[in-house]
Amino acid sequence: MSTFEAIILALIQGITEFLPISSSAHLILPSQVLGWEDQGLAFDVAVHVGTLLAVITYYRKDVGELIAGWFGSWCGQHSEYSRLAWLLIWATVPAGLAGLFGAGLIEDYARSALVIAITTIVFGLVLWYADVRASDRAGIHSLTLTQAILVGLAQAVALIPGVSRSGITMTAGLLIGLKRVDAARFSFLLSIPVIIMAGGYQGVKLAQQPEPVAWLAVISGMVVSFVAAYLCIHYFLKVIARMGMLPFVIYRLILGVALLWLVFG
Repeated sequence: MSTFEAIILALIQGITEFLPISSSAHLILPSQVLGWEDQGLAFDVAVHVGTLLAVITYYRKDVGELIAGWFGSWCGQHSEYSRLAWLLIWATVPAGLAGLFGAGLIEDYARSALVIAITTIVFGLVLWYADVRASDRAGIHSLTLTQAILVGLAQAVALIPGVSRSGITMTAGLLIGLKRVDAARFSFLLSIPVIIMAGGYQGVKLAQQPEPVAWLAVISGMVVSFVAAYLCIHYFLKVIARMGMLPFVIYRLILGVALLWLVFG
């Protein structure tokens, strides 16, 4: 993989990781349209590290409060952040179990361009429905355990390519009554343990299967994905506060139709 390809793929990963538009739907395009080869495990780990550092840096105050609150809860010191930390942990369990027991099936049967096209369109329409009926009432600290687990179950569905992890968790957040910005905030915080698990799993595979590493491409990918993801989070929150999710719904529908054209054209 050339450095140019690494930068383009890292841009795609960094931007689409947190937008509700499906990173898998976009990452399939370079291989389908340009014939680019798979980027390899080392690059996958690098862009995961880049996007992880981006969300942690952007929400560094929240992350610090969550860590302190979680440790404090073991000493009987309870707060809004200790409660939120436990909700995030419980909400991560469904995706962890789904990844442990279902990742193989999905890898074998659900990674086709047709599946990605259909899920991109269908879950784009579901996002539109959730956004239209959004109440903009509740904040992130009003979440109940049941609601957090419902968002976690939605996140598990995102193992199917094209669904979009951020898209389905924001959809679930809107459906349970969260404000748009709070639905996004919970989704982004919930991404941290999931990205750690995915990156850790890929890191273990990389350690077990040594392969030559193109360090310039890997480092470029990590830096570019970090910058792209950080800016993406910042501007995305501004867009949904003013315009809601409609621009992303329209984009998903166009992308889904384009993928269908690639499949059947």
